[in-house]
Amino acid sequence: MREIAISKFKATCLAVLQDVQKTRRPVRVTKFGKPIAEVVPAKPERKKSWLGSMRDMGEIVGDIVGPIGAFEGLEKPRRRLKNLEDL
Repeated sequence: MREIAISKFKATCLAVLQDVQKTRRPVRVTKFGKPIAEVVPAKPERKKSWLGSMRDMGEIVGDIVGPIGAFEGLEKPRRRLKNLEDL
């Protein structure tokens, strides 16, 4: 890891940041020979997938398999057609 004095870092901050971004190698900033900060390259942003984005957002209440009775009484008796005139 490359080390740079804080006075030199202050004078060449933008160039150091561009170098870190370009080479992906961190730089340690020192003051009187003691490390005070490290400049590390940022992680590339990941595109967030929409798959699974609603996970843990819903709540299941009650029985999800059993009948609910919403369609009771909607069935019509079926009749068999013998020809088109019965329509």
